[in-house]
Amino acid sequence: MFDAGGPRKCRCQALKVPGWIWRDTTQEERDAALVEQAGCGTSGPTSGILGYVDDVPAGWVAVEPRENYPRIWARQKSWMRMDPDLEGVWSVTCFVVRTGYRRQGLMYELAAATVEYGSQAGARVLEGYPTEPPPGKTVIWDEASVGLLQAFLAAGYEIAAAPTLRRRVVRHRLGTT
Repeated sequence: MFDAGGPRKCRCQALKVPGWIWRDTTQEERDAALVEQAGCGTSGPTSGILGYVDDVPAGWVAVEPRENYPRIWARQKSWMRMDPDLEGVWSVTCFVVRTGYRRQGLMYELAAATVEYGSQAGARVLEGYPTEPPPGKTVIWDEASVGLLQAFLAAGYEIAAAPTLRRRVVRHRLGTT
């Protein structure tokens, strides 16, 4: 679906499988796993949302229950394990915008779509881990793959933590928690 380069090397699987599986799989095996998880060609549940521009798939955002990302809990970074007993948390872990469609606001639209989708799918809290570039600086696609803070804020998320100079944890409460 997406062009060569960054998006083709999407690492959504890195948070979904134990490290040894990630280390020992090929890109093709990871791609196949992502297609299966996304429910491509089915009416079943999905692991993300596709964004279209004029009937062309132009972007992707991964959003699904936080428990579907076991490596979030295995990481050394405690900020990715906030409130482990909080129920109904869905993680927004990855954005991809196709070359030719970047810098047109599609990430903002995808972030907003997570709120609508999360509400429909029964999430109680949406959680993301975006980056906030220093004032006047831009980020490369790899840094932006977790989302940009301003896109989440525009979609109604609020900052829950600021664990590093550039990383934020954001949440959008959809229901009573």
